[in-house]
Amino acid sequence: MGKRLIQQRRGRGTGTYKSPGHRFIGPAKHPLSEGDSTVMDILHCAGHSAPLMAVSCESGEIALQIAPKGVAIGDNLSDGVSGSVKRLGDLAEGTLVYNIEARPGDGGKFVRSSGAFARVVSKNGNIVRVKLPSRVEKTFLADCRAAIGVVAGNGRTEKPFMKAGNRFHRMKARNKLYPRVCGISMNAVDHPFGGSCSHVKGRPTQAPRNAPPGRKVGKIAPKRTGRKR
Repeated sequence: MGKRLIQQRRGRGTGTYKSPGHRFIGPAKHPLSEGDSTVMDILHCAGHSAPLMAVSCESGEIALQIAPKGVAIGDNLSDGVSGSVKRLGDLAEGTLVYNIEARPGDGGKFVRSSGAFARVVSKNGNIVRVKLPSRVEKTFLADCRAAIGVVAGNGRTEKPFMKAGNRFHRMKARNKLYPRVCGISMNAVDHPFGGSCSHVKGRPTQAPRNAPPGRKVGKIAPKRTGRKR
C-alpha cells in the first residue's frame, strides 16, 4: 500500500503548506499603461528574492515592478533606460532583459530572481529568441514585453546563513518545509524507507514500475544501477 508522502501532502494546498500570500506586498507585474514612469519607493517583500519598486505611471497607475540593478528613488524610467518596459520585437539583439512575459499582457513570468538576466539573441519576424539564465534559448512572441537591465540583489546567495535559525526564519517567511530530511530518517507512516531501524531501508531502492504513487520512491526506472566498472 502506498503512503502519503510529504510532497503529496504539500500538493493538496492546505493551510499547513500554503504560502502566506496575505503578508506579501503584492504581485510584481509590468504596468498596463505605456509611457514613462517614476520610481516612488524601493520595497522588500518576503515573497520575492529581489527588491521591488513602486512606480507611478503617466496615466496615474501605481504598479509594483521588480527593481533593476542601480535604480534609485526618483529615477525616471524613460524609453530604453534600465527598468523600462518594452516589446521584445523593439529591442536590439544583445540587450539584457528580465521579467519576460510568456504571453503578451500577462505581466511577466520568466527571469525574476535576484541577479538574473536574459539576453536577446535573434529576431525572425514575429519570433524573438532569448537566452535564459539556464543557457537555454527560448522563443517568445515579439509582442511579449520585458524590462531592460539586470535584476537587483546580485550576490544574495553568496552571503552564508551562518546558523540554522536564520535559515529557519527565511524558509518560514514563505512557509517552506524546513529542515528537509532523507526518507530513511522518517517514521514508517511518512515514507516507505522509514521505520525504527535507522538507516536501514529494508526494501529495494528501485521502485517497481506499477507501484502506487506513495511507494514510487528511490530509483524510478533507472537505466542502470550499481557501481560503474
